Amino acid sequence: MSQMEAAASQSHAFQADVSRLLDLMVHSVYSERDIFLRELVSNGADACEKLRYEALANPALVGDDSNFLITVTLDKESKTLTVADNGIGMSQEDLTQALGTIARSGTRAFLDRLNTEAKDDAAGKDLIGQFGIGFYSAFMVADRIDIETRKAGSDEAFLWSSDGKGTFSIAPLALDKAPVRGTRVILHLKEAAGEYLEPSRAEHILREHSSAITVPIALVEAPGQEPHKLTEGSALWTKPKSAITEQEYAEFYHDLSGQFDEPALTLHWRAEGRHEYTVLAFVPGSRPFDLFDSSRKGRGKLYVRHVLIAADADLLPSWLRFVRLVVDSADLPLNMSRELIQQSPVFASIKKAVANRVTQELTKLEETDPEAFGKIWANFGAVLKEGLYEDPERRDVLFKLARFTSTADLDGKRTLAAYVAALRPNQTAIYYLNGDDAKTLAASPQLEGFRARGIEVLLLADPIDAFWVSSAAGYDGKPFKSISQGAADIKAIPLLEGKEETAAEPPSAALASLFVLMKQELADSVSDVRASDRLSESPACLIAPEHGFDRRLERILAEHGQLREASKPVLEINPSHPLVAALAAQVGHADKAALADIIWLVFDEARLLDGEKPVNAADFAARLTRVLTKAVAEPAAKTPAA
Repeated sequence: MSQMEAAASQSHAFQADVSRLLDLMVHSVYSERDIFLRELVSNGADACEKLRYEALANPALVGDDSNFLITVTLDKESKTLTVADNGIGMSQEDLTQALGTIARSGTRAFLDRLNTEAKDDAAGKDLIGQFGIGFYSAFMVADRIDIETRKAGSDEAFLWSSDGKGTFSIAPLALDKAPVRGTRVILHLKEAAGEYLEPSRAEHILREHSSAITVPIALVEAPGQEPHKLTEGSALWTKPKSAITEQEYAEFYHDLSGQFDEPALTLHWRAEGRHEYTVLAFVPGSRPFDLFDSSRKGRGKLYVRHVLIAADADLLPSWLRFVRLVVDSADLPLNMSRELIQQSPVFASIKKAVANRVTQELTKLEETDPEAFGKIWANFGAVLKEGLYEDPERRDVLFKLARFTSTADLDGKRTLAAYVAALRPNQTAIYYLNGDDAKTLAASPQLEGFRARGIEVLLLADPIDAFWVSSAAGYDGKPFKSISQGAADIKAIPLLEGKEETAAEPPSAALASLFVLMKQELADSVSDVRASDRLSESPACLIAPEHGFDRRLERILAEHGQLREASKPVLEINPSHPLVAALAAQVGHADKAALADIIWLVFDEARLLDGEKPVNAADFAARLTRVLTKAVAEPAAKTPAA
């Protein structure tokens, strides 16, 4: 660096999240460090694709050099490995934004998962293999990284430099030292990373991990030598399926997704007819880090005649956002902006057709290999179920794919077809229970009467369940019915052999008096108190009114400020429960304050079993203490002194 350049150099601190990520990289002993080279080559390919697109509108950006190339140069003497491209290049602002902050949502998701799952650095390093983490992975092998870059069409060049220990610098770079356009990433390798300077080692990595890159790759084994071209950079999806190996598909998937698992499903087809386009799509073998990103954007690459138009096009509906894919169209125009292309009728038609084909392939897999499909559902079922709410046109198809946890299958593999096939005599509805956790739901008191009659109940614990199930008409002519809303109406369904109807109710007058008292005492908290035919073991449970929202949906809407006031639940009472019988017998005779304490405890117990807190924790504790004290004191008072 010249004195003038050094004087103009500016030092910057990495964003806090980047600093943590770099610390992990600098001290990483991850065994699969080879990913750094794949990541840098992938970045170079992206830069070339960006320039290829920009040159459509401004051919002068490429001038006479329209042949894109990524060159990897090994220099044993200086102990450097350089990855160079003749792509779009970077400005000073680009360098700061791209390399100083978290610019990729996937990288942010990686760090979020690191914060929640990894208790120490060792655990964090285990996550590296599931996610490439882009440029930053180079600090696993480099003590220092220099980047020499010049943006296409610019008369300025810059040098970015960092040792990965918290800061980076940016300085002007003399044009005679800079690339004509594009970027050179120069890695000053650690002593322990010398293996990457061996030509055979570097060539093996590039052929294994980057053979599907759409830009040619050349290797320079030593400075001054002629480049040795390793790959031609032909688009994998343009080749016939019979000419592509499983390993080539897998490596392309790794590059496309940034994940290092194996794809659970690979789809490759060419559409001809009204519109011509080629699709190469993958269902990941594990959940991407950004699966539940609030933006719910797709991660598809859209090409038009092999020119990358958008790297994050919404090529699929949001409920298929886990699919990683490339679509290359021969029909879309190249002289339109990316935004206008994605608003065009042709794009909409392609998007619909691709979604239909992916859904058909998932259906085919479910029919031919249920076990393989089951793994996909375990990873992405919660996302696919979003389609039940958002995409009514495909609801019937998604119902065939859907798997559920139920009282008959706590492993989450129950299909609606299997549910309907096992309906009990006189059963006319598909019953479900909404909540936050399947195990908690399985212990719900609302299930008691259904269990006694052998009625299967779906246990719906995904947040989206509360929405789709309330809008779906039903399945196979059977409506969905919540067991925590309205009357149960299950008396017509026979009890299982060995089960008996609940014991005779207490005298109706005493029970009616108890209900009146409970309604008065709980007037601000419940809309009604009534006898239940769904309880056989617990004294009480809470039920949503017949009309309105299911209780869980109501809670979700309230949490997001979409509901002004929640409705009051119905308190259902088990007339045959000993506690209820004892309470009914005490009405008009016992201490009113003591009776009120028990009534409130019964209500708060029902709230607790429904996944809610007592109305008032302090009041609940005080009432419980009074009731327990009285229960202990009365037997003690009757016991004669020794």
